Amino acid sequence: MAMASPRDLFITALAPVVWGSTYLVTTQFLPADRPLLAATVRALPAGIVLMLATRTWPRGTWWFKAAALGALNIGLFFFLLFFTAYQLPGGLAALVGSIQPLFVLLLGVPLLGEKIRMTHVVACAVGAAGVGLLVLRSDATLTVIGVLAGIAAALSMAAGIVFTKRWGRPDGVGLLGFTGMQLAMGGVMLLPVTLLIEGLPGSVSASNLGGLAYLSLIGALVAYAVWFRGIQRLPTMVVSFLGFLSPLVATVLGFVFLGEALSEWQMVGAVLVLGSVFLVQRASADAGPNIVPKAEMLR
Repeated sequence: MAMASPRDLFITALAPVVWGSTYLVTTQFLPADRPLLAATVRALPAGIVLMLATRTWPRGTWWFKAAALGALNIGLFFFLLFFTAYQLPGGLAALVGSIQPLFVLLLGVPLLGEKIRMTHVVACAVGAAGVGLLVLRSDATLTVIGVLAGIAAALSMAAGIVFTKRWGRPDGVGLLGFTGMQLAMGGVMLLPVTLLIEGLPGSVSASNLGGLAYLSLIGALVAYAVWFRGIQRLPTMVVSFLGFLSPLVATVLGFVFLGEALSEWQMVGAVLVLGSVFLVQRASADAGPNIVPKAEMLR
């Protein structure tokens, strides 16, 4: 089997690249200490707009499937992600999250008929090491609940990737409608949690509105559309490793726009992250049909 299309790889990689800008946008433009509000506004408006524009809503068993995917990819994942961010320093949170490709590898065996290959295991280790060098600091401290939440977030994202691959899209539903269903479902799940825990801010500035609009239109509507497209077109392991680009982009943007230091070890980490993506792509190309699920699994 030939390697995945460079065009598909590039388009799919745009999603984690955009997500890598979330830290910069959050710290510079959003209301302070409102992570759940940011997550809700990021998902719910974009989801509603897409569903209305495409006149798409779940039918039959897809009420359950859309709710499950909306939770795994959006609602539950965002909640666990932000909870982890409160419990752990950003570097440790990203490092714990780097276990996600390993979960994709393990879930892919029973659900997609994939095989565990040593190259994939090595790539997981190399990618995690790269993320660690990119973001980990010597003064970081662990909390048990933070680590458990980070692992749960990684498992949620991994399960979202695998089940999106297994279930595909409902008959007659386009990519934008499919994306809208998940964003809306996830946003609806986040809304009561946001109102209960954070409430609404007393005031919102123009820069706040701009940041929220960016997260909703670019960070959710566009990014998730190309992400779900990539899950359908690329092997699951390749997609999961593209997620490593997020901490890489966040580190580069912090260096360029925030004046954050960029050490030699972080540069080594960047090389390892890119190397792990290339390694798993080569392994998927050499593995043949075992890596890509059979066509009937996509429905």
